[in-house]
Amino acid sequence: MRVEAKSVEEYLDNLPEDRKPFMNKLREVIRKNIPEGFNEELSYGMLGYVVPHSLYPAGYHCTPQLPLPFLSIASQKNFIAFYHMGIYANKDLYDWFVGEYYKHSKYKLDMGKSCIRFKKMDDIPFDLLGELVRKMTPKDWIELYEKNLKR
Repeated sequence: MRVEAKSVEEYLDNLPEDRKPFMNKLREVIRKNIPEGFNEELSYGMLGYVVPHSLYPAGYHCTPQLPLPFLSIASQKNFIAFYHMGIYANKDLYDWFVGEYYKHSKYKLDMGKSCIRFKKMDDIPFDLLGELVRKMTPKDWIELYEKNLKR
């Protein structure tokens, strides 16, 4: 389910009514916890948090004119998705998150490489996601990105 929008506010306004409270809460948690330096913008049709060109002029290696993506949230057809590139690129961070997840949720973790899927929206572990968001600064992400990119 792609939400057509030209701004963050338009994206949020165009969400299905039953998703708005959860997406707004996720956004609030991210904005409260994300380290200084990331920018909020639409990224790949989702609400994204990126390292701006002012901090990382090279941009995203696949599309250098775009800023370096880090975190996104999206309302998909059957779930809310939380994409965090740090858990994809850093095994220790991934292991920490998986180990902590069951302390915060009674449901099975539904996760891909960087995507955490929440089908039961009333059980999104907002506190855990806030903690995850705090764990990586733009500088940390750039260093990890470059290290993994240059392998």
